[in-house]
Amino acid sequence: MDVLRIPAAVTSRLPGKLGETVAAVGTPVVSVVRLQGVISAQAAPVPRHVVNASALDKVLERAFAPDRLAAVALVINSPGGSPTQSQLIADRIRGLAGEKGVPVLAFCEDVAASGGYWLACAADEIYACTTSIVGSIGVISAGFGLDGLIEKWGVTRRLHTAGGAKSRLDPFLPEKEEDVAWLTDLQEQLHERFVGWVRERRGDRLATGAELFDGEVWLGERARELGLVDGIGTAQDVLAERFPDAERHPVEQRKPLLARLGAGGAARAHPFGDAADLAFELMSAAEARAAWARYGL
Repeated sequence: MDVLRIPAAVTSRLPGKLGETVAAVGTPVVSVVRLQGVISAQAAPVPRHVVNASALDKVLERAFAPDRLAAVALVINSPGGSPTQSQLIADRIRGLAGEKGVPVLAFCEDVAASGGYWLACAADEIYACTTSIVGSIGVISAGFGLDGLIEKWGVTRRLHTAGGAKSRLDPFLPEKEEDVAWLTDLQEQLHERFVGWVRERRGDRLATGAELFDGEVWLGERARELGLVDGIGTAQDVLAERFPDAERHPVEQRKPLLARLGAGGAARAHPFGDAADLAFELMSAAEARAAWARYGL
């Protein structure tokens, strides 16, 4: 019996359930979800350059929705970010995969480091390019000490709290040893959870006798030798080999209506006006740039 094959390029442009239903008729489907950007609960000047659980929830639901779903592919390009957002997204992926009973494959592009690697471990199989940067299984916190600066300019810090820990690590106050000890303990707890997640997902594929959890990163081939990834290859090549009869169906975050009409998104109101809004966006962009720069990108 001849089966009508409708290209994914067509079905992916059909609205909502219609596209998913049409894509599912007569041919297997591999949904492809791109996870690109810093992992953060905060919005960014360019929304699609941030990965968070809220924005991805409906995307993941649609990715796992087709009736003839053969697999879900995660294309990951992220230097990491929020541990909580990483966990929420990974848990959502595992929940849907278990519910639908389909394999999940992850493909590392430029970088899948820190929280980006946490996301990759949500997959049953992980692939990388030979030039991909993979790993960074650790925890980092960064900030600035501005107490010397305000002293130089004759600015006095006035801070009033109820509770001795409320001003912990305030950048305008001198750093305290007990605050650093508290932060170190918190980082160690987060690190233990990260290591536990990697061990749970990678199991006996991890190399023995190698230090994998000190925050180091490796290129793709070495990551494969260490068991952090399963193979070398791109999404296009691996999916074509593993699922030759399947249509690849890109599933993306939908733009707001105003953006689709060319009017842009609604402006965010800020109690201090446009200057404060601009400063916030510049700081967010600088933080994102710094996250990529740690890996030379």
